[in-house]
Amino acid sequence: MAEQQSQGARPRLSGPAVEERLALLDRLLGQLEQGSGPVSEMALEAVATLTAIYGEALARITDALPEATAGLATDELTGHLLILHGLSPVPAADRIMAALKNVRPQAGDVQLVGLEDGVARVQLAARGCSSSAGAMRAAITDVVLAAAPELASVEVEPAAVAAEPALIPVEAVLRPPVEAVLRPREVPA
Repeated sequence: MAEQQSQGARPRLSGPAVEERLALLDRLLGQLEQGSGPVSEMALEAVATLTAIYGEALARITDALPEATAGLATDELTGHLLILHGLSPVPAADRIMAALKNVRPQAGDVQLVGLEDGVARVQLAARGCSSSAGAMRAAITDVVLAAAPELASVEVEPAAVAAEPALIPVEAVLRPPVEAVLRPREVPA
């Protein structure tokens, strides 16, 4: 695993090394949740207690160094920790809008239209066939949940489609018939 040096002498994990450890943690917690019995229950309780203690420590750091919190929020790992513990200085709506802005080149017109009770409502303009629309909805949901993991769900709805113009525009009905326009006018003698 590649290690990075920060400003101090203490080594830091690289992005891929952090991702690897997070994946390992997910697998281990999944295995613990599948297990039954007092040992699995105690291990899960120990992880929950440790997470709560670290969350409290992080809250005290952000209280003591409020000017550093914005910088911490921009780092992927510490940003997620701040979100996990309800300490992020960046509101969920702002994080979602920034994430949607980044996917617009692939997704097209996609907008956050509501955020209420842990549910984000996103409008997506339909593009392509219905099978790709389903994949796009799933991708948008993943992007929104990555930006705001505290959400309970994401509802992706189609954008309102403008009504098709009438078959015969009103202007055409009000115009004189073509033959009246083409026929030479009689000049009174």
